[in-house]
Amino acid sequence: MHRVFIVEDDTVIAEAISRHISAWGCSVHCAVSFENVLSEFADFDPHLVLMDISLPFFNGYHWCSEIRRISKVPIIFISSASDNMNIVMAVNMGGDDFIAKPFDLDVLTAKVQALLRRAYDFSVPAKLLESGGAVLNISDATLTFDGRKTELTKNEFKILQMLFENKGGIVTRDEIMTRLWESDSFVDENTLTVNITRLRRKLYDAGLSNFILTKKGIGYMVGE
Repeated sequence: MHRVFIVEDDTVIAEAISRHISAWGCSVHCAVSFENVLSEFADFDPHLVLMDISLPFFNGYHWCSEIRRISKVPIIFISSASDNMNIVMAVNMGGDDFIAKPFDLDVLTAKVQALLRRAYDFSVPAKLLESGGAVLNISDATLTFDGRKTELTKNEFKILQMLFENKGGIVTRDEIMTRLWESDSFVDENTLTVNITRLRRKLYDAGLSNFILTKKGIGYMVGE
């Protein structure tokens, strides 16, 4: 089932689009916090985004640019500001299509379905995990925070993937060692400590201080 993320602050319009697209078999999520659109995007991990231009706090161009830093997901702008300048701006910022308001819901749905077919018939969408504003891209083993992308080593990626998948919960040292080395029997625990220390240093350089928390005698965790 394809997932569609609607970023529209007019609840009447957002709910109408949601009902119509859901009736065609899509899973839909409407943005709730317009200060944290990127976090909601990463949590929902959609196959397509419908984005209004005029939004509270930051406009749709801003969020399109932020999404483009971490994902190639198709983005369709929907806006009453349909002059040529806005259409050109939408495309230049990374949008894939522009639909002017008011629009017919059947036409909108047809465009959504067509773009989904073109985008995903021959490819698999990126898998994203989010915690504390940081986004882990499973498809290319990178971490993005505050617009900066950080490349991860194999072990760094595996550690973060476990912590992100269990965010808010503790991952034990034994569990991490088993994932990294497929055994916890012949690995010196200091080796894991060294890996965690290096990863923390890299996260600090990326602007994420105190991101990985130590639960003494148990393991590690990241917050919600």
